[in-house]
Amino acid sequence: MRNEKNITLKTLTKSSVWDLQENDVFRLWEAAEKDNDLKDNQRRYLDIIRSAFEIEPVKIDRTEVLDKLIDRGFKIGTFRIDDKNEKYAIKKRPIMRVTDLTYENIGHITATKLIEVLERNFGGGWDSLSQSIKDIIESGFDISTTTLPKDRLKKPGGLYEKKLADDYEVLVVPKGTWVEAIFAKEKPKQEKIRMKFMDDDMDRDEDLLDRDDDEDEDAPEIEDHYNDPDEDEDAFDDDKLTEESYRTTFEDPENLGLDDAEDVADDDY
Repeated sequence: MRNEKNITLKTLTKSSVWDLQENDVFRLWEAAEKDNDLKDNQRRYLDIIRSAFEIEPVKIDRTEVLDKLIDRGFKIGTFRIDDKNEKYAIKKRPIMRVTDLTYENIGHITATKLIEVLERNFGGGWDSLSQSIKDIIESGFDISTTTLPKDRLKKPGGLYEKKLADDYEVLVVPKGTWVEAIFAKEKPKQEKIRMKFMDDDMDRDEDLLDRDDDEDEDAPEIEDHYNDPDEDEDAFDDDKLTEESYRTTFEDPENLGLDDAEDVADDDY
């Protein structure tokens, strides 16, 4: 089991469950029996396990029945469900046909296994696959194809030789006097790619911060006089104010235009 120390029932997904074998499932379940929330989540855990394993309850616990299950490739063990220990038979779902491939399990098979699956189902070549199956395969593998006359496929220095040197697996599909070569190689895991991007971003951010610090150190110091008192305020003296310093718009403050108002009133009548 890959990453056995990191996988528990709580962290199990429909992808990581494909890393398990039958005995691993029983061990994980037994370890989870100490958790108080097992009873509340046991149905969800079983659904996840069923996505990668065939599960059959052992209703008749007799030797001949168990032997038949074992002959069919099942492993026998117990799950504690609803506070009762129940015997189950489980078997890893085989990946035999291209229709068995899913986005959850494609990252858990090797290129050699993929070639076996393709060879078992092939007849018309890569283009005979449905687009949905191609998308699943290409999500986990780098795929390239070439069609050449049979006698030219393995020409020295050609694509066939280069791909094998680059650790590709190859499937050759006969097409009369021609052949189609399908090359497959596992892609790097997405988690590793994302982690690399994160590391690069962190390094880039640190470089920018260091650059800003250096620029701040090299920049000339600018004096701040914003809060200094205004020199014009000191030049202003109330004692120097005189009557001439003020102006009024009224030449006759006693009248204030009342005579004109009386003339207008007389005209109205």
